[in-house]
Amino acid sequence: MKKEDLFDDEFLKQFKSGEELSSFLKQLQKRGLEKMLEGELDGHLDYVKHQKSSSGNARNGYSQKKVRSSFGEDNIKVPRDRDGSFNPMIVPKRQNMVDGIENVIVWLYAKGMSNSDIEEQISEVYGFEVSTSTISRITDHISNDIVAWQNRPLEPVYLIVWMDGIVFKVRENSKVVNKTVYIAVGLRRDGKKEVLGLWLGKNESAAFWMSVLTDMKARGVEDILITATDNLNGFTDTIKNVFPESTTQICVVHQIRNACKYVVWKDKKAFTKDMKLIYDAPTKQAAEAALEDFAHRWNDKYSYAIKSWRDNWEDLTAFYEFPVEIRRIIYTTNLIENLNGKIRKYTKNKLSF
Repeated sequence: MKKEDLFDDEFLKQFKSGEELSSFLKQLQKRGLEKMLEGELDGHLDYVKHQKSSSGNARNGYSQKKVRSSFGEDNIKVPRDRDGSFNPMIVPKRQNMVDGIENVIVWLYAKGMSNSDIEEQISEVYGFEVSTSTISRITDHISNDIVAWQNRPLEPVYLIVWMDGIVFKVRENSKVVNKTVYIAVGLRRDGKKEVLGLWLGKNESAAFWMSVLTDMKARGVEDILITATDNLNGFTDTIKNVFPESTTQICVVHQIRNACKYVVWKDKKAFTKDMKLIYDAPTKQAAEAALEDFAHRWNDKYSYAIKSWRDNWEDLTAFYEFPVEIRRIIYTTNLIENLNGKIRKYTKNKLSF
């Protein structure tokens, strides 16, 4: 029988409100938990109820336990054994939350809610109290996992590493200040992408990126074939200091945005169309010719844009050393910007941290 066929339509029609249905489901969960615990004890003792024990250990009645779940708070009977060796997996000793309540707390914590906010939310939604100390215990486990993740060993070689920063408002010494989360994502040799780490610092700078790259090296990274970054002053030199053999690529999308920053509206369409001929050229030589044509048409009005292309030419065109099929993923940091967008989505309701 399929699970969805356990209750027919006529049975379900008896419930006239969501409260009645929740009450039934609460009782169903209570009964289910108790039966599952009985089954666990059968397995532990290696014999079912009313049979004779061959191990010397036996059933020893029940204890009452208060459990909390998404259906609220309830008391269940937990079977005991004589020598006290039974430790149920479904509702472990010294634990009274079931049905993913811990996951709910973790989710609320990840949304940026404080411990007191989480306590209030659990009370309002589920009708029982969870102390801030319990919430802290759960979230402390997350903090420990984060530290372990941040310090984990990395692959010796990455084909591409995209790097970017995202700014958040952080409360520090009773003031709200801007802090940058530095993010690095690597493409491994097996084709899988991996977030290498998240580092919190002040406003984005090449000096802090030096510490990020040094940390990556200390965790086992020996070589990076290509790095894709924005045009932060000094960033390329910083990368070369730590990974001198890396090919450094400045993000062309960032370059386009910067070049268009002061272009008047009536020129923008033609300006961007001409600029596209540079990075869409089939070869580096063709790109150089396209840049000259671009400069000839626009230098009088937007000399700053042409100067920026020329000053950063080698790092803007490094992708031409590689096959056409992979050039776009090299010359953009779209992947990491998409990740930044997801981080923004989860943190947008938090004004500061």
